[in-house]
Amino acid sequence: MKKVFVQTFGCQMNEADSEEMLSALMARGYMPAASLREADAVLINTCTVRDHAEHRALSYIGRLAKWKSNCKTRNRIVIVAGCAAQRLGRKLTQQFPHVDIVAGAKLISSFPELLDNAGLKRDGDAPGATAPLCAYVTIMRGCNCDCAYCIVPSVRGPAVFRDPQEIYDEAAAKTAAGAKEIILLGQTVNSYRHPDCKDFAALLALLHGIPGLARLRFMSPHPLFVTPGLVEAYASLPKLAHHIHLPVQSGSDRILTLMKRGYTRAKFLQIAQALRRVVPAIAISTDFIVGFPTETGADFEQSLSLVDEAGISAAYCFKYSPRQGTQSCAMEGELSRQEMEGRLGRLLERTRASARRQMEAFAGRTVEVLMENQRSGRTSENFWVGLQGAAPGDFIKAKVTAIKDRTLEAVIAPEVN
Repeated sequence: MKKVFVQTFGCQMNEADSEEMLSALMARGYMPAASLREADAVLINTCTVRDHAEHRALSYIGRLAKWKSNCKTRNRIVIVAGCAAQRLGRKLTQQFPHVDIVAGAKLISSFPELLDNAGLKRDGDAPGATAPLCAYVTIMRGCNCDCAYCIVPSVRGPAVFRDPQEIYDEAAAKTAAGAKEIILLGQTVNSYRHPDCKDFAALLALLHGIPGLARLRFMSPHPLFVTPGLVEAYASLPKLAHHIHLPVQSGSDRILTLMKRGYTRAKFLQIAQALRRVVPAIAISTDFIVGFPTETGADFEQSLSLVDEAGISAAYCFKYSPRQGTQSCAMEGELSRQEMEGRLGRLLERTRASARRQMEAFAGRTVEVLMENQRSGRTSENFWVGLQGAAPGDFIKAKVTAIKDRTLEAVIAPEVN
Protein backbone atom coordinates (compact mmCIF):
# COMPACT_ATOMS: atom_id res chain seq x y z
CA MET A 1 0.00 0.00 0.00
CA LYS A 2 1.38 3.40 -1.03
CA LYS A 3 1.42 6.14 1.59
CA VAL A 4 1.41 9.95 1.48
CA PHE A 5 2.62 12.32 4.18
CA VAL A 6 0.82 15.68 4.37
CA GLN A 7 2.56 18.81 5.69
CA THR A 8 0.33 21.88 5.93
CA PHE A 9 1.48 25.44 6.55
CA GLY A 10 -0.90 28.31 7.22
CA CYS A 11 -4.55 28.77 8.10
CA GLN A 12 -7.64 26.62 8.55
CA MET A 13 -8.45 27.11 4.86
CA ASN A 14 -5.19 25.33 4.07
CA GLU A 15 -6.03 22.56 6.53
CA ALA A 16 -9.36 22.03 4.76
CA ASP A 17 -7.69 22.13 1.34
CA SER A 18 -5.19 19.52 2.50
CA GLU A 19 -8.02 17.23 3.59
CA GLU A 20 -9.64 17.62 0.16
CA MET A 21 -6.39 16.86 -1.69
CA LEU A 22 -5.69 13.90 0.58
CA SER A 23 -9.08 12.47 -0.33
CA ALA A 24 -8.14 12.67 -4.03
CA LEU A 25 -4.86 10.88 -3.34
CA MET A 26 -6.61 8.19 -1.31
CA ALA A 27 -8.89 7.55 -4.29
CA ARG A 28 -5.68 6.80 -6.18
CA GLY A 29 -4.47 4.19 -3.76
CA TYR A 30 -2.56 6.28 -1.19
CA MET A 31 -3.09 6.00 2.54
CA PRO A 32 -2.03 8.65 5.07
CA ALA A 33 1.50 8.20 6.43
CA ALA A 34 2.35 8.91 10.05
CA SER A 35 5.81 10.16 9.12
CA LEU A 36 7.85 11.27 6.15
CA ARG A 37 10.14 8.27 6.56
CA GLU A 38 7.44 5.75 5.61
CA ALA A 39 5.90 7.81 2.78
CA ASP A 40 5.99 7.21 -0.96
CA ALA A 41 4.70 10.73 -1.62
CA VAL A 42 4.60 14.00 0.26
CA LEU A 43 2.05 16.77 -0.13
CA ILE A 44 3.16 20.21 1.05
CA ASN A 45 0.40 22.80 1.28
CA THR A 46 2.05 26.23 1.46
CA CYS A 47 1.18 29.66 2.83
CA THR A 48 2.35 33.05 1.58
CA VAL A 49 0.32 35.46 3.71
CA ARG A 50 3.51 36.35 5.58
CA ASP A 51 7.10 36.16 4.48
CA HIS A 52 8.06 33.92 7.41
CA ALA A 53 5.36 31.35 6.55
CA GLU A 54 6.52 31.15 2.93
CA HIS A 55 10.18 30.74 3.91
CA ARG A 56 9.31 27.91 6.29
CA ALA A 57 7.55 26.06 3.50
CA LEU A 58 10.36 26.65 1.02
CA SER A 59 12.95 25.45 3.51
CA TYR A 60 10.93 22.28 4.03
CA ILE A 61 10.62 21.70 0.27
CA GLY A 62 14.39 22.14 -0.14
CA ARG A 63 15.12 19.43 2.41
CA LEU A 64 12.96 16.97 0.48
CA ALA A 65 15.57 16.66 -2.30
CA LYS A 66 17.61 14.40 -0.04
CA TRP A 67 14.51 12.46 1.07
CA LYS A 68 13.61 11.80 -2.55
CA SER A 69 17.08 10.81 -3.76
CA ASN A 70 17.85 8.59 -0.77
CA CYS A 71 15.22 6.04 -1.76
CA LYS A 72 16.51 3.63 -4.40
CA THR A 73 13.74 1.02 -4.20
CA ARG A 74 10.76 3.13 -5.30
CA ASN A 75 9.94 6.41 -7.03
CA ARG A 76 9.03 9.02 -4.44
CA ILE A 77 6.75 11.92 -5.42
CA VAL A 78 6.82 15.54 -4.19
CA ILE A 79 3.63 17.59 -4.56
CA VAL A 80 3.57 21.29 -3.67
CA ALA A 81 0.24 23.10 -3.39
CA GLY A 82 -1.30 26.25 -1.97
CA CYS A 83 -0.72 29.97 -1.91
CA ALA A 84 3.09 30.09 -2.20
CA ALA A 85 2.87 27.62 -5.09
CA GLN A 86 0.41 29.98 -6.79
CA ARG A 87 2.59 33.04 -6.21
CA LEU A 88 5.86 31.47 -7.32
CA GLY A 89 4.55 29.45 -10.26
CA ARG A 90 7.34 28.10 -12.49
CA LYS A 91 10.00 29.61 -10.23
CA LEU A 92 9.17 26.86 -7.76
CA THR A 93 10.23 24.00 -10.04
CA GLN A 94 13.23 26.00 -11.26
CA GLN A 95 14.43 26.40 -7.69
CA PHE A 96 13.41 22.86 -6.67
CA PRO A 97 13.70 20.48 -9.65
CA HIS A 98 12.81 17.55 -7.42
CA VAL A 99 9.19 18.80 -7.22
CA ASP A 100 6.92 16.65 -9.40
CA ILE A 101 3.50 18.33 -9.21
CA VAL A 102 2.57 21.97 -8.48
CA ALA A 103 -1.02 22.89 -7.59
CA GLY A 104 -1.47 26.61 -6.93
CA ALA A 105 -4.29 27.74 -4.65
CA LYS A 106 -6.50 28.56 -7.64
CA LEU A 107 -6.21 24.95 -8.81
CA ILE A 108 -7.19 23.13 -5.62
CA SER A 109 -10.63 22.30 -7.03
CA SER A 110 -8.90 20.82 -10.11
CA PHE A 111 -6.42 18.77 -8.07
CA PRO A 112 -7.84 15.37 -9.19
CA GLU A 113 -7.32 16.36 -12.84
CA LEU A 114 -3.73 17.43 -12.07
CA LEU A 115 -3.09 14.00 -10.58
CA ASP A 116 -4.61 12.32 -13.61
CA ASN A 117 -2.40 14.35 -15.94
CA ALA A 118 0.64 13.33 -13.89
CA GLY A 119 -0.22 9.66 -14.36
CA LEU A 120 -1.80 9.11 -10.94
CA LYS A 121 -5.09 7.68 -12.14
CA ARG A 122 -8.09 7.10 -9.92
CA ASP A 123 -8.57 3.45 -9.01
CA GLY A 124 -11.65 3.67 -6.84
CA ASP A 125 -13.33 5.76 -4.19
CA ALA A 126 -11.44 7.07 -1.20
CA PRO A 127 -11.85 4.63 1.72
CA GLY A 128 -14.52 5.66 4.16
CA ALA A 129 -13.12 7.38 7.20
CA THR A 130 -14.35 8.66 10.53
CA ALA A 131 -14.70 12.44 10.45
CA PRO A 132 -12.84 14.48 13.06
CA LEU A 133 -14.96 15.69 15.95
CA CYS A 134 -14.53 19.26 14.68
CA ALA A 135 -14.75 19.13 10.90
CA TYR A 136 -14.06 21.86 8.36
CA VAL A 137 -16.39 22.65 5.47
CA THR A 138 -15.21 25.23 2.93
CA ILE A 139 -18.12 27.33 1.67
CA MET A 140 -16.18 29.73 -0.57
CA ARG A 141 -12.77 30.34 -2.07
CA GLY A 142 -11.05 33.59 -2.96
CA CYS A 143 -11.77 37.13 -1.85
CA ASN A 144 -13.30 40.28 -3.38
CA CYS A 145 -11.83 42.68 -0.82
CA ASP A 146 -8.92 45.00 -1.58
CA CYS A 147 -7.00 45.23 1.68
CA ALA A 148 -3.71 47.03 1.05
CA TYR A 149 -1.52 44.47 2.84
CA CYS A 150 -3.15 41.24 1.67
CA ILE A 151 -1.91 38.90 -1.05
CA VAL A 152 -4.87 36.49 -0.79
CA PRO A 153 -6.93 37.89 -3.71
CA SER A 154 -3.98 37.54 -6.07
CA VAL A 155 -3.14 33.97 -5.09
CA ARG A 156 -6.66 32.65 -4.49
CA GLY A 157 -8.59 34.78 -6.98
CA PRO A 158 -12.01 36.44 -6.66
CA ALA A 159 -14.65 35.03 -4.37
CA VAL A 160 -16.47 31.93 -5.60
CA PHE A 161 -19.34 30.62 -3.47
CA ARG A 162 -20.35 26.96 -3.33
CA ASP A 163 -23.88 25.74 -3.88
CA PRO A 164 -25.75 25.65 -0.53
CA GLN A 165 -27.01 22.11 -1.14
CA GLU A 166 -23.44 20.90 -1.72
CA ILE A 167 -22.39 22.56 1.52
CA TYR A 168 -25.32 20.98 3.38
CA ASP A 169 -24.59 17.53 1.96
CA GLU A 170 -20.90 17.70 2.90
CA ALA A 171 -21.64 18.95 6.41
CA ALA A 172 -24.34 16.31 6.89
CA ALA A 173 -22.02 13.56 5.65
CA LYS A 174 -19.27 14.62 8.04
CA THR A 175 -21.76 14.77 10.90
CA ALA A 176 -23.01 11.27 10.04
CA ALA A 177 -19.36 10.12 10.01
CA GLY A 178 -18.79 11.34 13.57
CA ALA A 179 -18.32 15.11 13.53
CA LYS A 180 -19.98 16.92 16.42
CA GLU A 181 -18.96 20.41 15.36
CA ILE A 182 -18.88 21.87 11.85
CA ILE A 183 -16.61 24.84 11.17
CA LEU A 184 -17.48 26.80 8.02
CA LEU A 185 -14.47 28.31 6.26
CA GLY A 186 -13.94 31.17 3.83
CA GLN A 187 -11.60 34.12 3.34
CA THR A 188 -14.54 36.43 4.14
CA VAL A 189 -16.91 33.68 5.17
CA ASN A 190 -19.85 35.95 6.06
CA SER A 191 -19.86 37.54 2.60
CA TYR A 192 -21.42 34.29 1.35
CA ARG A 193 -24.21 34.68 -1.18
CA HIS A 194 -25.86 32.42 -3.71
CA PRO A 195 -29.00 32.56 -5.88
CA ASP A 196 -30.42 29.65 -3.86
CA CYS A 197 -29.55 31.12 -0.44
CA LYS A 198 -30.30 34.69 0.58
CA ASP A 199 -27.16 35.33 2.61
CA PHE A 200 -24.80 33.88 5.17
CA ALA A 201 -27.38 34.01 7.97
CA ALA A 202 -29.73 31.94 5.80
CA LEU A 203 -26.97 29.38 5.21
CA LEU A 204 -26.40 29.11 8.96
CA ALA A 205 -30.13 28.49 9.47
CA LEU A 206 -30.07 25.77 6.78
CA LEU A 207 -27.11 23.95 8.33
CA HIS A 208 -28.49 24.33 11.82
CA GLY A 209 -31.08 21.69 10.97
CA ILE A 210 -28.56 18.91 10.24
CA PRO A 211 -29.49 15.88 12.38
CA GLY A 212 -26.89 15.03 14.99
CA LEU A 213 -25.02 18.34 14.73
CA ALA A 214 -24.10 19.67 18.17
CA ARG A 215 -22.33 22.91 17.33
CA LEU A 216 -21.76 25.23 14.37
CA ARG A 217 -18.86 27.69 13.97
CA PHE A 218 -17.36 29.77 11.20
CA MET A 219 -14.22 31.70 10.36
CA SER A 220 -13.02 34.13 9.37
CA PRO A 221 -15.69 36.79 8.92
CA HIS A 222 -15.06 40.40 7.89
CA PRO A 223 -16.57 43.30 9.87
CA LEU A 224 -17.95 44.76 6.61
CA PHE A 225 -20.32 41.81 6.20
CA VAL A 226 -21.70 41.55 9.73
CA THR A 227 -25.41 42.13 9.04
CA PRO A 228 -28.36 42.48 11.42
CA GLY A 229 -29.42 39.03 10.22
CA LEU A 230 -26.11 37.53 11.31
CA VAL A 231 -26.39 39.19 14.73
CA GLU A 232 -29.92 37.84 15.07
CA ALA A 233 -28.69 34.34 14.17
CA TYR A 234 -26.80 34.24 17.47
CA ALA A 235 -30.11 34.71 19.26
CA SER A 236 -32.21 32.33 17.15
CA LEU A 237 -29.84 29.41 16.44
CA PRO A 238 -28.97 27.51 19.65
CA LYS A 239 -26.27 25.40 17.96
CA LEU A 240 -24.35 28.47 16.76
CA ALA A 241 -21.28 28.82 18.97
CA HIS A 242 -21.16 31.89 21.20
CA HIS A 243 -17.90 33.00 19.68
CA ILE A 244 -16.86 35.10 16.71
CA HIS A 245 -13.35 35.60 15.39
CA LEU A 246 -13.59 39.07 13.87
CA PRO A 247 -10.28 40.45 12.54
CA VAL A 248 -9.92 44.17 13.27
CA GLN A 249 -6.19 44.55 12.33
CA SER A 250 -5.84 48.00 13.95
CA GLY A 251 -7.62 50.23 16.42
CA SER A 252 -6.63 53.40 14.56
CA ASP A 253 -9.01 54.89 11.99
CA ARG A 254 -6.07 56.38 10.10
CA ILE A 255 -4.37 52.99 9.77
CA LEU A 256 -7.65 51.25 8.93
CA THR A 257 -8.09 53.73 6.07
CA LEU A 258 -4.59 53.05 4.79
CA MET A 259 -5.27 49.33 5.06
CA LYS A 260 -8.48 49.81 3.03
CA ARG A 261 -10.48 47.82 5.54
CA GLY A 262 -13.72 49.74 4.91
CA TYR A 263 -14.85 50.26 8.51
CA THR A 264 -13.92 52.41 11.49
CA ARG A 265 -13.00 51.69 15.06
CA ALA A 266 -16.45 52.91 16.11
CA LYS A 267 -18.13 50.52 13.68
CA PHE A 268 -16.17 47.56 15.06
CA LEU A 269 -17.20 48.49 18.61
CA GLN A 270 -20.83 48.86 17.48
CA ILE A 271 -20.73 45.32 16.12
CA ALA A 272 -19.31 44.05 19.42
CA GLN A 273 -22.06 45.85 21.34
CA ALA A 274 -24.78 44.50 19.03
CA LEU A 275 -23.53 40.94 19.49
CA ARG A 276 -23.41 41.31 23.27
CA ARG A 277 -26.99 42.60 23.32
CA VAL A 278 -28.18 39.24 22.00
CA VAL A 279 -25.51 37.05 23.67
CA PRO A 280 -24.02 38.89 26.68
CA ALA A 281 -21.26 36.30 27.23
CA ILE A 282 -20.19 36.01 23.58
CA ALA A 283 -16.43 35.74 23.13
CA ILE A 284 -14.90 38.05 20.53
CA SER A 285 -11.43 37.19 19.30
CA THR A 286 -9.53 39.07 16.63
CA ASP A 287 -6.37 39.65 14.58
CA PHE A 288 -3.98 42.61 14.86
CA ILE A 289 -1.17 43.75 12.58
CA VAL A 290 1.56 45.70 14.36
CA GLY A 291 3.81 48.14 12.52
CA PHE A 292 1.82 48.83 9.37
CA PRO A 293 3.69 51.54 7.37
CA THR A 294 3.56 54.97 9.10
CA GLU A 295 1.97 53.54 12.27
CA THR A 296 2.71 56.06 15.02
CA GLY A 297 2.83 55.54 18.75
CA ALA A 298 -0.62 57.15 18.98
CA ASP A 299 -2.00 54.76 16.34
CA PHE A 300 -0.62 51.81 18.27
CA GLU A 301 -2.14 53.07 21.54
CA GLN A 302 -5.51 52.97 19.78
CA SER A 303 -5.01 49.25 19.15
CA LEU A 304 -4.09 48.69 22.80
CA SER A 305 -7.17 50.50 24.06
CA LEU A 306 -9.45 48.67 21.62
CA VAL A 307 -8.48 45.37 23.24
CA ASP A 308 -10.04 46.59 26.49
CA GLU A 309 -13.01 48.41 24.97
CA ALA A 310 -14.06 45.46 22.85
CA GLY A 311 -13.36 42.91 25.59
CA ILE A 312 -11.19 40.75 23.35
CA SER A 313 -11.08 37.08 24.42
CA ALA A 314 -8.04 36.13 22.31
CA ALA A 315 -5.97 37.63 19.51
CA TYR A 316 -3.53 36.58 16.84
CA CYS A 317 -1.00 39.40 16.73
CA PHE A 318 1.49 39.73 13.87
CA LYS A 319 4.27 42.02 12.83
CA TYR A 320 3.59 43.67 9.49
CA SER A 321 5.10 41.64 6.66
CA PRO A 322 5.35 43.36 3.22
CA ARG A 323 4.25 41.06 0.42
CA GLN A 324 5.34 41.67 -3.14
CA GLY A 325 2.42 42.73 -5.30
CA THR A 326 0.35 44.29 -2.52
CA GLN A 327 -0.37 48.00 -2.32
CA SER A 328 1.29 48.44 1.06
CA CYS A 329 4.56 46.96 -0.23
CA ALA A 330 5.27 50.26 -1.99
CA MET A 331 4.38 52.43 1.02
CA GLU A 332 7.07 54.32 2.88
CA GLY A 333 7.33 54.62 6.62
CA GLU A 334 7.94 51.01 7.62
CA LEU A 335 8.96 50.62 11.25
CA SER A 336 12.19 49.01 12.35
CA ARG A 337 12.13 45.38 13.41
CA GLN A 338 13.09 46.41 16.93
CA GLU A 339 10.20 48.84 17.22
CA MET A 340 7.74 46.29 15.84
CA GLU A 341 9.00 43.67 18.30
CA GLY A 342 8.49 46.06 21.19
CA ARG A 343 4.95 46.92 20.15
CA LEU A 344 4.11 43.28 19.51
CA GLY A 345 5.22 42.36 23.02
CA ARG A 346 3.05 45.08 24.56
CA LEU A 347 0.03 44.06 22.50
CA LEU A 348 0.41 40.39 23.39
CA GLU A 349 0.60 41.33 27.06
CA ARG A 350 -2.59 43.43 26.77
CA THR A 351 -4.53 40.71 24.92
CA ARG A 352 -3.50 38.06 27.44
CA ALA A 353 -4.73 40.26 30.28
CA SER A 354 -8.04 40.82 28.49
CA ALA A 355 -8.39 37.08 27.82
CA ARG A 356 -7.79 36.39 31.49
CA ARG A 357 -10.59 38.80 32.46
CA GLN A 358 -13.00 37.13 30.03
CA MET A 359 -12.13 33.71 31.43
CA GLU A 360 -12.48 34.82 35.05
CA ALA A 361 -16.08 35.79 34.31
CA PHE A 362 -16.81 32.06 33.86
CA ALA A 363 -15.69 31.11 37.39
CA GLY A 364 -18.50 29.18 39.09
CA ARG A 365 -20.59 29.00 35.93
CA THR A 366 -21.90 25.90 34.21
CA VAL A 367 -20.77 25.61 30.59
CA GLU A 368 -21.32 23.20 27.71
CA VAL A 369 -18.13 21.40 26.73
CA LEU A 370 -17.41 19.35 23.62
CA MET A 371 -14.64 16.98 24.63
CA GLU A 372 -11.92 16.82 21.97
CA ASN A 373 -9.59 14.43 23.80
CA GLN A 374 -9.46 12.48 27.06
CA ARG A 375 -8.66 15.48 29.22
CA SER A 376 -9.96 18.62 27.57
CA GLY A 377 -12.57 20.17 25.35
CA ARG A 378 -13.90 23.54 24.32
CA THR A 379 -16.83 25.67 25.38
CA SER A 380 -19.21 27.35 22.99
CA GLU A 381 -17.15 30.51 23.62
CA ASN A 382 -14.03 28.69 22.37
CA PHE A 383 -12.27 28.46 25.72
CA TRP A 384 -10.37 25.27 26.50
CA VAL A 385 -11.61 23.34 29.53
CA GLY A 386 -9.63 20.81 31.54
CA LEU A 387 -12.00 18.05 32.62
CA GLN A 388 -11.73 14.51 34.00
CA GLY A 389 -14.24 11.70 33.61
CA ALA A 390 -15.44 12.32 30.06
CA ALA A 391 -14.56 10.83 26.69
CA PRO A 392 -13.75 12.41 23.31
CA GLY A 393 -17.00 13.34 21.56
CA ASP A 394 -18.98 13.82 24.76
CA PHE A 395 -21.06 16.98 24.79
CA ILE A 396 -21.61 17.69 28.46
CA LYS A 397 -22.28 20.34 31.05
CA ALA A 398 -19.45 21.20 33.42
CA LYS A 399 -18.99 23.64 36.28
CA VAL A 400 -15.93 25.90 36.15
CA THR A 401 -13.93 25.67 39.37
CA ALA A 402 -10.74 27.56 38.55
CA ILE A 403 -8.72 29.31 35.85
CA LYS A 404 -5.27 27.86 35.19
CA ASP A 405 -3.06 29.64 32.68
CA ARG A 406 -5.23 29.75 29.51
CA THR A 407 -7.56 26.94 30.51
CA LEU A 408 -10.77 26.73 32.51
CA GLU A 409 -10.65 23.90 35.05
CA ALA A 410 -14.01 22.23 35.59
CA VAL A 411 -15.89 19.24 36.98
CA ILE A 412 -18.86 17.48 35.44
CA ALA A 413 -21.98 19.29 36.62
CA PRO A 414 -24.47 17.18 38.59
CA GLU A 415 -27.64 16.32 36.71
CA VAL A 416 -30.72 18.27 37.75
CA ASN A 417 -33.95 16.26 37.87
